[in-house]
Amino acid sequence: MNNEPKIHPWQRLLDNPWLLLVLGVLIPFLSYTAWGWIELMLTKPALLP
Repeated sequence: MNNEPKIHPWQRLLDNPWLLLVLGVLIPFLSYTAWGWIELMLTKPALLP
């Protein structure tokens, strides 16, 4: 019989250090990039003399 405890799929997914590294770099990069694009779209053009 198999006496190993069942590991939840989320735990197996989040125990992967490479996945956590990629998510830790990708999520802030994407969120700050989207934030920057929104700020650029909402900024009024400069009035040049």
